[in-house]
Amino acid sequence: MQPAFRKVVIFGAGLIGGSFSLALRKAGAVGEVVGFGRSSATLEEARQLGILDRIGGDVAQEVCDADIVLLATPVAQMAEIFIRIAPHLGAHTLVTDGGSTKSDVVAAARAHLGNKIGQFIPAHPIAGAEKSGAAAALAGLYQGKKVVLTPLTENSKDAVARIRKAWQSCGAVVSELTPQQHDEVFAAVSHLPHLLSFALVHDLAQRDNREQLLSFAASGFRDFTRIAASSPEMWRDISLANRAALLKEVKRYADELYVVYQALENNDAAKLEEIFSEARKVRSAWTQQ
Repeated sequence: MQPAFRKVVIFGAGLIGGSFSLALRKAGAVGEVVGFGRSSATLEEARQLGILDRIGGDVAQEVCDADIVLLATPVAQMAEIFIRIAPHLGAHTLVTDGGSTKSDVVAAARAHLGNKIGQFIPAHPIAGAEKSGAAAALAGLYQGKKVVLTPLTENSKDAVARIRKAWQSCGAVVSELTPQQHDEVFAAVSHLPHLLSFALVHDLAQRDNREQLLSFAASGFRDFTRIAASSPEMWRDISLANRAALLKEVKRYADELYVVYQALENNDAAKLEEIFSEARKVRSAWTQQ
């Protein structure tokens, strides 16, 4: 039986791109996977791990007849990739991405894909991990996880359906938002938590007694700062790419933190309990969904 996608080309065969390949393979949904990247050593590792069938040499030759091209690099690198692939995209080749921000990626695609913009269907898989690289890729990474598509007005229904099918073949639950809605939502529930986690660890790291502090840190600290083990390069790019929405969220959090500060300063037990109780109620309801 012919696989749904005969050929997939991946730029960035790390956690996101590698897991996409492994999941499609497991589902029997892909015939061949070709990879491009900045490091030949990383690409060779991905080939040896069974993520790639081949390491790509000529972009024009590989993307012209691909069914899907996935951009799974840090978002700051995507504009350059759009420039490389734009002249060579086949008429039936669809492009998608795994970036954590959408408005900036869409702007880059519009700037560089020209009249082929309808072939780009932006996506964001909500399934990360602290570890990165090809060795971190998992066939089950997307199983039961959300993937958000942010279709463009230029996309045909068939094109969106094809990309939806690819992510669903990976086991993902697919939903849709506009690029702006996406960036506002994820500034609050993803980008801000990462910023706070990095900031707390950075604060402790600068203290003279940091070794003593960390020696007593337990599960609460571990849970809160787990995501500070994520890729600094990737989160630098995400933070700057979603700067406007993230600035608003940092300001809102600072205001909330000041409310807590005032409650402590005023020895206001009732206010602290009100804040903690409401937070606990919302958190408990969310985990039961």
